Amino acid sequence: MKQIDCEAPAPAEKCFDHFADALSRRGVELRRGETTTLQVNVGLLCNQSCRHCHQGAGPNRAEVMTRETMDAVEAFARRGAFSTIDLTGGAPELVPGIEGFLERLAPLAPRLLFRANLTALAERPGLLDLLGRLRVAIIASFPSLTATQTDAQRGNGVFQASIAALRLLNAAGYGRENTGLELDLVSNPDGAFLPPGQAVTEARFHRELAQSWGIAFNHLYTFANMPLGRFRAWLVASGNLEGYLRQLAEGFNPCTVSGLMCRNLVSVSWDGVLYDCDFNLACGLPLGGSRRHVSSAAGPPPPGAPIATGDHCYGCTAGTGFT
Repeated sequence: MKQIDCEAPAPAEKCFDHFADALSRRGVELRRGETTTLQVNVGLLCNQSCRHCHQGAGPNRAEVMTRETMDAVEAFARRGAFSTIDLTGGAPELVPGIEGFLERLAPLAPRLLFRANLTALAERPGLLDLLGRLRVAIIASFPSLTATQTDAQRGNGVFQASIAALRLLNAAGYGRENTGLELDLVSNPDGAFLPPGQAVTEARFHRELAQSWGIAFNHLYTFANMPLGRFRAWLVASGNLEGYLRQLAEGFNPCTVSGLMCRNLVSVSWDGVLYDCDFNLACGLPLGGSRRHVSSAAGPPPPGAPIATGDHCYGCTAGTGFT
């Protein structure tokens, strides 16, 4: 296994193992299985500056995927025969040419995912129509059932704008029974603590969204915030970094390792560089330890290939994990 230290210097009294050491001590290996998912980060431009964002995306970020890189990703998708293609950002809605990119990718995999922040998608009705026509599954950020927590994490007015966007999605058939249009939600904590249990939280979201706003969705995923990007900066500024890292490490569950997404996923950044996952992209850990452009890859990484790790990987293996 390849251990690369991409984090800021650890406190002198660090009281937990490096992630690779935690795996080794338990006799657990983290290596690739069959790579079935191609994740594409199309850029860091976003209309929000969320406190928990591991990429530090926002309105002032200029990094977006060019048409040339999109063409290289499309060619890679044809070579890779992936079962899932997953578009993320930033806000993919804001990337120039995203509509044509979606149309070209849709025939190349049985399942196409689009990660939306809701507020940007609501401003693009034509894009919403296209997503429905292409039967694209939407994964939308919706951190809390309260306006106070949501706006504290994502910006003033985001909660009400997100509710309005969810209603638009429902009106288009997303999240409704017997439409085949999948709408999943993602909830992240608003502070330096782990999320509550997923099953209980999903049931509560289903109940309260239906009762209060008449909103339906398919699934809810609760994820720990990664100690990277803007969230890491907040942890440092608030004096919570060491405690949060210790909390993640103490929550390490070796049973999650076999189901980690990095075992079956390859990530491509907005500039075409390959990574094991979007979190490794955020801290500059390229696939195989050296920068390699998607245009030079004959196909996906083979089974058994090592996966680059850092202490942020505790965020995917704490509790029930991030799969």
